[in-house]
Amino acid sequence: MSTFMVEMTETANILNHATRSSLVVFDEVGRGTSTYDGMSIAQAVVEFIHESPRLGCRTLFATHYHELTALADRLDRVSNQRVEVLEEGDTVRFLHRVVPGGADRSYGIHVAALAGLPAVVIARARDVLGELERQRPLEPAAQQLGLPLQVPTDPRLAELEALQLDRLSPLEALQKLYELKSRPS
Repeated sequence: MSTFMVEMTETANILNHATRSSLVVFDEVGRGTSTYDGMSIAQAVVEFIHESPRLGCRTLFATHYHELTALADRLDRVSNQRVEVLEEGDTVRFLHRVVPGGADRSYGIHVAALAGLPAVVIARARDVLGELERQRPLEPAAQQLGLPLQVPTDPRLAELEALQLDRLSPLEALQKLYELKSRPS
């Protein structure tokens, strides 16, 4: 199996077997495929965990898809945390301290240098990065990728959420469900 298939099999296993008592840890979901596919899968996994009434588990979701930080704006139980970094000129020092907020950039080339990649490879990577950034000037990340960060909502959901179920008889609740279901979305 490919690395990506192994990752997806593990992700499926977690999503299908986690419970409210689980602590779920995901690291870079979607990294083994194209950027669009990977980011789409990662976003869908976050939304599934957030919305699944069966789960409700504590989850740590590490990602370098900066665009996913926007999910915290619309999913009430999602919060962004990042590892604090101190930049001194061209050097970076990871402070190993977790603080609120999303990271505004990636430090992949710095990590590659720390890992011992040859200096010529690091220099070339910086050149390639600079060229890519010139070709595609910075704009809001979600706009760059054209991802639907806002999920279309069905107006019936708001009405359903507003129902005070404890004040309805079982028959009234059932009638309301049939009424909502019969209306077009």
